[in-house]
Amino acid sequence: MASRPRIHTGKWFEELTPGLVIPHAITRTVTETDNVVFTTMTHNPQPLHLDHEFAAATEFGRPLVNSMFTVALLVGMSVAETTHGTTVANLGFDQVVFPAPVFTGDTIHAETEVVDARPSRSRPGAGIVTFEHRAFNQNDLLVCRCVRKALMRRTPPD
Repeated sequence: MASRPRIHTGKWFEELTPGLVIPHAITRTVTETDNVVFTTMTHNPQPLHLDHEFAAATEFGRPLVNSMFTVALLVGMSVAETTHGTTVANLGFDQVVFPAPVFTGDTIHAETEVVDARPSRSRPGAGIVTFEHRAFNQNDLLVCRCVRKALMRRTPPD
């Protein structure tokens, strides 16, 4: 059986130069099901995400979308144009901030900026790229920002 060629849409290490900003094509309207399933699947009992009566008595007046869902959605939305088929591994996340809440019904769009890129010292066929991912709601309000380091493959030789 012949093997299929590997399909990738992500960028190779050499294409990820500091200062490059990539707007992501995928947008996503967050549903109540997204929030309830993610929150319960991760065993998070926080009533602010699950209990409409409880949330109504807070300053938000309604349930907030689980922030861990928001950051996971943000990174997932970035994959097609950044790391699909070209990453080796995530090395770490830091500087994760949520400057504004996300509510069900919000439509999220995202962009990624390449903050830094350097060759790997231990893997000659790879480099380490620092990405800053940013998510915005339908009003262009920043709702999540995170910095991620990934081990990226170099362009394969011809």
